[in-house]
Amino acid sequence: MSDRKSSKGANRNSAKPVKSGPSHRLEFEYRLDAPCDKVWRAISIAEIRESWLPGTNLRDAKPIKEISGKEVTYQMRDPQPPHLESIVTFHIAQTGENMTHLRIIHELTDARCITPPIPANSNTPTMMCAA
Repeated sequence: MSDRKSSKGANRNSAKPVKSGPSHRLEFEYRLDAPCDKVWRAISIAEIRESWLPGTNLRDAKPIKEISGKEVTYQMRDPQPPHLESIVTFHIAQTGENMTHLRIIHELTDARCITPPIPANSNTPTMMCAA
């Protein structure tokens, strides 16, 4: 799915939910009219990030993974019940002079929402027929 937005700083975005089976992952891609270092500051500096991603939505304000200037990952927790947990990763790459490609991957990691895989060997209890 792709559409044009006229919002400030973004000229194209697309949302691509993963289609393989029941998925708990969303991917979004944006092309921003901003230099890479400016976008990096917006996603990595807590005081700036607070204006668009409040700390109340994060389980911890510190990232769980960071590759300076390229990628940052935060663990999130919904402020409303049932307080589901997820991980959001921001990837940035420079695509031209003063242009940045931002890729956001949001993945639900809460054990209450992830169904265990079905065993291939039909590992179910044995039933006897009543005669």
